[in-house]
Amino acid sequence: MAIFKRMSLKQGNTTRTNAAELSLRASIYPLCLVTILFFLWGFSYGLLDTLNKHFQVSLGINRARSAGLQAAYFGAYPLASLGHANWILRHYGFKPVFIWGLCLYGVGALVAWPCILHRSFGGFCAAIFIIGNGLGSLETAANPYITICGPPRYAELRINISQAFNGVGTVIAPVLGSYVFFKNTESGANASLTNVQWVSPIPEITDADMAFQAEETHAGTDNVSFWKQYRLFHAAFAQFCYTGAQVAIAGYFINYVTETRPNTSASLAAQFLAGAQGAFAMGRFTGVGIMKFVKPRWVFLFYLTGCIVFISPAITQRGNTGMAMLYITLFFESICFPTIVALGMRGLGKYSKRGSGVIVGGVCGGAIVPPILGAVADMHNSTAIAMSVPLAFFIVAWTYPLCVNFVDYYRIPADRLGEATIGVKNSGNDEEGVRGEPEKVGVEHAESGGVAMGEVGKM
Repeated sequence: MAIFKRMSLKQGNTTRTNAAELSLRASIYPLCLVTILFFLWGFSYGLLDTLNKHFQVSLGINRARSAGLQAAYFGAYPLASLGHANWILRHYGFKPVFIWGLCLYGVGALVAWPCILHRSFGGFCAAIFIIGNGLGSLETAANPYITICGPPRYAELRINISQAFNGVGTVIAPVLGSYVFFKNTESGANASLTNVQWVSPIPEITDADMAFQAEETHAGTDNVSFWKQYRLFHAAFAQFCYTGAQVAIAGYFINYVTETRPNTSASLAAQFLAGAQGAFAMGRFTGVGIMKFVKPRWVFLFYLTGCIVFISPAITQRGNTGMAMLYITLFFESICFPTIVALGMRGLGKYSKRGSGVIVGGVCGGAIVPPILGAVADMHNSTAIAMSVPLAFFIVAWTYPLCVNFVDYYRIPADRLGEATIGVKNSGNDEEGVRGEPEKVGVEHAESGGVAMGEVGKM
């Protein structure tokens, strides 16, 4: 019986572990493992954008109907993040959610196989819905895990670095799709399935760990009801609007290029999409570099403002100019999603797992906005004009970075965790901070862990 107890997946949420106080060095291994998952759904998402145009061509469906792929994929996210995955996360912890998500992903891939062979768009959408549930489960666990596992002051840097590998996946997928989907072959798309096993001793994080981080930094807001966490719900709404705009632009990028750039085939446009996703990935790495010197909330405001500024000319410009505007827009989109997650979870304490599900649930905007863009494009017979739809959603999402930077109710909890010393100085190994500056250490021993924390200057 003792063996089965040790193998149990259930994790008590009232038990403190050392996961909330991991140093930079100690957090590298588990974060690298979880980052692999970011690449997984980045590849899946990038492939989805290419399939959108492929089904329009091969099945003769219009732009609005082809958005059913995005609707199925992102429509599954709230079912996972607010439903089954969030329940598993709150009752059993992070590792079971990773296993559950990978299992659903595998089932969806198996279902997709016969649907591709029989050219069934409805069946493929059903398979995408299952895959979306799997990836929604992975994202429900992976985003908060990356944010919490390690020193709180570097949460935005960690999640943006991990999400950068998501961007790498979105670059590879359109390149592959341009050679597989848009060539003159009778067989269409071929796929290969791979069994994935996840066995790893990554540290579990409990509600007590997250409450400890919030209390130690005096940034906790979990002393009021979950339903009064208004910053959280604003972040989720911003995520809904932003993700909807991002997915709509990427999903109709190939349509935009083939319509506005003369003599451009769908295959060539898919390769241009890979280039745009490359700009997206580069934007994430660049954003991480800037965040080492500038507070993430300011970087977030600048980047989302850039999205608004550069998507606007894409509505009226054509050819290489219009496409260049979309390239720059994708560059500025890069850090927005993960930074909304990190800032939205600031100070949630014991509500962090539940709150992460709400923010990730905002991804369902990717199921709503693309069909609207597709309908507007069909109405005006112009994808360029329809880019006004994501512009409108970017503007609404912009209210969140404005509040985080200029409203004390938002700004103070974000800054307190951003200046935290937890995990920056560990009594077990004499590390220096990321910037290489020596720190003044005031030792405090936590319960039984003996973790030392130091005083550091403001970021």
